[in-house]
Amino acid sequence: MVEFYKTVDGRVTEMEGFTEGCWVNMVRPSSDEIDAIARAAHVEEEFIRAALDPEESSRVETEEDRLLMIIDIPMVEKNSVEDGGQMFSTLPMGIVVGQSSVITVCLEDSVILRSIAEGAVKGVHTALRTRFVFQILLRVAGRFLKNLRMIERDFSRIEKRLYDSLKNEELIQLLGLSKSLVYFSASLKGNEVTMEKVLRGRVLKLYEDDRDILEDALIEIRQAIEMAGIYSSILSGTMDAYASVVSNNLNIIMKVLTVLTIIMTIPNIIFGFYGMNIDGGLPGSFFWWIPLLISVGGCFLAWFMLKKKNLD
Repeated sequence: MVEFYKTVDGRVTEMEGFTEGCWVNMVRPSSDEIDAIARAAHVEEEFIRAALDPEESSRVETEEDRLLMIIDIPMVEKNSVEDGGQMFSTLPMGIVVGQSSVITVCLEDSVILRSIAEGAVKGVHTALRTRFVFQILLRVAGRFLKNLRMIERDFSRIEKRLYDSLKNEELIQLLGLSKSLVYFSASLKGNEVTMEKVLRGRVLKLYEDDRDILEDALIEIRQAIEMAGIYSSILSGTMDAYASVVSNNLNIIMKVLTVLTIIMTIPNIIFGFYGMNIDGGLPGSFFWWIPLLISVGGCFLAWFMLKKKNLD
């Protein structure tokens, strides 16, 4: 899918085709679409294809007056129908700055770019290529922060019912959140390095107002890195505490079962003795209630001794 947008009268407007000063949004493009856009924008096909590799790392590359920037963006990977929990991952997005246009390439349609296309972001001018690129980076940083807050809310919800449950469901959900935080941490650090390279002004000409936008984006990226680290530490500590609680609950259950086994063994022993054929019989064997009374007394004595040692 290929979409063309351009700022007309201060609003982002969808265009019918490629024009100077436009923004080209490509989502999982075909080979023919890549070839057509590469020729129209005078950029290398490799620049466009680079972001189509899901394993591509964040980087920046220049060739003559064209620039390729690959950054990782957050994506919602899975929705849980049962409790509304979410799992997050990251996906590379390519930003190609040509002679007169900006091209974004991604394997999936992103909420970040969709909000810009729908006019939710103010002050967007597609013809101002440097500023437009930095506005995209700022939206990416803001999206990371928003998704981290969503992870924190999911974690708080799971934590409320965590210690009262011995099921694996909560643990699996926590593992999913932990996996999401690992993806975020790695991607955020790569984005930080890429933005710092751009901020030096060696790969893209910086204007004073544009520099402020990039610095804001870099501040939010660093804040997101710190938040991801804090949440990872809290999540790791909670999972360790959860494992301790499960182990402690299991020990309590095993202790109760052991006490019951010991107490219930006493009647078996007493009735076993009285059930044997012994010459002369045992004391009180002619009264049916004697073995029962001895069994009850033995059970009570065993329970009292265990109670005294705090083992019940």
